[in-house]
Amino acid sequence: MIRVIGAGPGDVKYLTVEAYEIIRSSPCAAAFGRISRLAGQLGANVIKVDRVEDILDIIGKTKDLDILASGDPCFFGITEYLKRNGIEIDEVIPGLSSFQYMMAKLGKSWEGAHFVSLHGRGGGGLAGAAAGMLVILTDRRNTPMQISAMLHEMGFSGKLYAGFELSYPEEKIVVKNIGEEIENYSDLSVVVAEIAVDQR
Repeated sequence: MIRVIGAGPGDVKYLTVEAYEIIRSSPCAAAFGRISRLAGQLGANVIKVDRVEDILDIIGKTKDLDILASGDPCFFGITEYLKRNGIEIDEVIPGLSSFQYMMAKLGKSWEGAHFVSLHGRGGGGLAGAAAGMLVILTDRRNTPMQISAMLHEMGFSGKLYAGFELSYPEEKIVVKNIGEEIENYSDLSVVVAEIAVDQR
């Protein structure tokens, strides 16, 4: 059985009860970075992976595997990657996405927001940006500072919120105007932009 389990934004308290119970009793789980440490805290037999391709190798060697994904596995997650590679998924367990956590911290509704993932992708995903709310998943190359600069160059103004290390003790949320410099506190972050068309 291949299960994909949403492990939430990172802190164990944001796991669903179902995900918590599955991880604790999993005979074989695969996870990246911090999520592998979370699984280890719960006593799971976890295989730490560094690249998404490593998951395919593990699946080739075992029939039963629980794949732990940060956030929700169906929101710019590993689910579609596995399907594209011919992996039949028996069950998907949803999780709390980092963007949901961020919006709750900001106390903002995300109805009508436009969602973009630049995680492992080029900055071209911002090409369709328009006035309104834009929620962006980042990586070490597509940082909040670069996003701020790109949006400014595209003629946009407005507020930009960058959340780093979300749900962890070192969590930091920075509020800036689009175009301003933003210090990069970690490789992964969530950026929320409230965009108005620049009238210059």
